[in-house]
Amino acid sequence: MEKNKSNANIIIGLILGIIITVTITQLIKKTSSFEKSMNKAASELSEKCPIMVDRQTRLDNVIVMPENTLQYKYALVNWLNDSIDVQTFEKNMKTILLNHVKTSPDLKMYRDNNVTMEYNYRDKQGVFVLKISITSDQYLKE
Repeated sequence: MEKNKSNANIIIGLILGIIITVTITQLIKKTSSFEKSMNKAASELSEKCPIMVDRQTRLDNVIVMPENTLQYKYALVNWLNDSIDVQTFEKNMKTILLNHVKTSPDLKMYRDNNVTMEYNYRDKQGVFVLKISITSDQYLKE
């Protein structure tokens, strides 16, 4: 009787092990596939850079960063760091960027995969001005 119980426990353990292995493998494949898509999209956009977004802002490149982060690097082509009111700029841009991330059909793939969108700004001489991060906690909030 104990031998049958022991065999049953071994069989249950093997079945659970197989289920866990298959589940983990599927998650890895999904992550790997998304990472490839994200890298491809970033690479394709970066190849088109620099791109003037408006009269003040130029997109210089896009790169995939660790921890599921997509980083955009911008230059404020008409501004020097010491002439920018960083607090006002950050407040205004964060509102605009958050709305864009929440609503843009082009960013749906990133929203669906909880990507952090990071926006780095430099002045016309390449001096760092500001980094704004938009996380899934922010853009998935109602």
